[in-house]
Amino acid sequence: MIAADVIIVNKLGLHARAASRLVNCASGFAAEIEIVRGTRSVNAKSIMGVLTLAAALGTELVIEADGPDEQQALEAVVALFQDRFGEDE
Repeated sequence: MIAADVIIVNKLGLHARAASRLVNCASGFAAEIEIVRGTRSVNAKSIMGVLTLAAALGTELVIEADGPDEQQALEAVVALFQDRFGEDE
């Protein structure tokens, strides 16, 4: 298992559209991907799980990936966060 820290940098946080992009990205990999906020951990391939994190601008999260393509999965998910989920703000 590998992990990386991310911070929500888009203005609207991890709202429905951003969560949908995250789930679509994560679902493209065989690896299990978890998003951790404090003591709560959710499956990154579950839209309902991701939305329950209620992650606003500035929220710190840990992305964990475990599986055959974990490195590629982690890099793709982290890049999505860094790109603000493709949003301008």
